[in-house]
Amino acid sequence: MKPVEISEISNIAEYEVERETLRPKMIALKDRRRVRVGDHLTFLFENRETVRYQIQEMMRVERIVKAHDIAHEVATYNELVPGQGELCASLLVEYETPAERDVKLRELLGLEHHIWVEVEGAGRTPAIFDDRQIATDRISAVQYLRFRLSEAQRTNWSKGAAVVSDHPKYQAAQPLNAAQLVEIGNDFR
Repeated sequence: MKPVEISEISNIAEYEVERETLRPKMIALKDRRRVRVGDHLTFLFENRETVRYQIQEMMRVERIVKAHDIAHEVATYNELVPGQGELCASLLVEYETPAERDVKLRELLGLEHHIWVEVEGAGRTPAIFDDRQIATDRISAVQYLRFRLSEAQRTNWSKGAAVVSDHPKYQAAQPLNAAQLVEIGNDFR
């Protein structure tokens, strides 16, 4: 998938006008790409549309207008655009209270070795976590993941796929529904 280019980014004033019609479309797109695994892990499968939207929103919120700052945002968020045969996701680890979240983020150490995409008839592929987000005392509540799918997994994708956690403290799996299989499967087609 082609990364977002700086030329595709609107200035803040233009984006404010564009945002009125774009925002509801992006909320709907993100809803189709969101996979909840158990009660506390939410995966948002990213593509160039969700990344461009996130860049525009960051520029809007942080009032980013300088060319080099915009280029930095584009380069940073382009890391979430899937490459050839890949899927990328933002993972949110969600617990209601700060106290519970603090305990659970410590219990989930090693999560980077326990997240998978499993494709029917083609096996599992592990999540590749961003090493910059791995700590020794607790995990971050937001993680950026990449899944490199084999040719067999890409071929069998429409037969069924699931996101799986087999961490000793968090075991859950969520099959993708038919609409998600199509929507997310478009990322590697």
